[in-house]
Amino acid sequence: MVRPKKSPSRSHVVPAVFAIGVAVICVFLLYAVVSDMFGVSYYAALAEVTEGKPVPVLPKLDTQDYDRRMLVLALATTTPLDTQSDLTGQATASTSTSTPKKAPLWPAKTVYPNAGALLPFNRIIAYYGNFYSKGMGVLGEYPEDVVLAKLRAEVANWEAADPSTPVIPAIHYILVTAQASAGKDGMYRARMPDSQIDIALALAEKVHGIVFLDFQVGLSTVQKELPVYEDYLKLPNVHVGIDPEFSMKGGEKPGTVIGTFSAEDINWVAQYLAGLVRDNNLPPKILVIHRFTDDMLTGYKRITPLPEVQIVVDMDGWGFPAKKINTYNTVVAAEPIQFTGFKLFYKNDTKPPSAGMLTPQEILRLKPRPIYIQYQ
Repeated sequence: MVRPKKSPSRSHVVPAVFAIGVAVICVFLLYAVVSDMFGVSYYAALAEVTEGKPVPVLPKLDTQDYDRRMLVLALATTTPLDTQSDLTGQATASTSTSTPKKAPLWPAKTVYPNAGALLPFNRIIAYYGNFYSKGMGVLGEYPEDVVLAKLRAEVANWEAADPSTPVIPAIHYILVTAQASAGKDGMYRARMPDSQIDIALALAEKVHGIVFLDFQVGLSTVQKELPVYEDYLKLPNVHVGIDPEFSMKGGEKPGTVIGTFSAEDINWVAQYLAGLVRDNNLPPKILVIHRFTDDMLTGYKRITPLPEVQIVVDMDGWGFPAKKINTYNTVVAAEPIQFTGFKLFYKNDTKPPSAGMLTPQEILRLKPRPIYIQYQ
């Protein structure tokens, strides 16, 4: 697999990683067959890129299938619906009463993605963490063979729970981590070295998955941090996560208060990634935004999904099932942008009074149905 060229001018702060309790993911995405919908192997196309060959032109997006799948997510239907009219009829029936009602929030009204988009044609199952820390997620807690075995098992669980949606495994790796100390530049964040990112890429390759590179910016900004890793972000199997919890716009130390991103921050990231997609002839990128409070993301109506970038808002809170579902409904589902995600914590979600983690079958009953699932 092709690695990006190393930039000798890049200075990495080798971390003493601060286990702040919420970790960010680095999701694997590598060469697996994306979707029969396209009639060609998406990952075969990526293989040709890595060999220096021209990128094949992907067939036109199947907008009818896209619309159908978006309605299935919105309705969380458990019965196969074969036609657009079937779904539209259900959506109309679910909102029609004797008194006028507001238009349904989902599916979100937004642009069609470019051909080669992963969502909503696939569900992503991601393992999250940082290899330096056992406290930031599953990636750093277990040896590689255990991580891969557990990830494959979760993929199989989701394939069984929803056979209509192919599953892509991912490695969601936190490459910029919030810190308890200011560091030499006073930014309260540490940048991971290339060698650690390469481990994430190699792990994803072993499960034919994709990678998410996650940013906890501290007192820095997404505008400063993302370009540092542009060589990696140009890879077709690498996507992005950003964590508002550790975006400290008021100058506070990370972990003392919950941070925030604005619509303008999100739009900047989307436009930056869209530029990489256009300039490098890439399939659409996915941008995951973590969220468990209202104030972590402000001005959602001003956020603009683009054909080159698919946006997922991931419910990032932990706790017993009813608490998590309430947070999802009131914080994520109530403010539609494009897609939703749901995070599961192997330890924190099982603390009393919880009776255990939510199952795939229970999560699939949420409306809208999450298309990105992350395990920490």
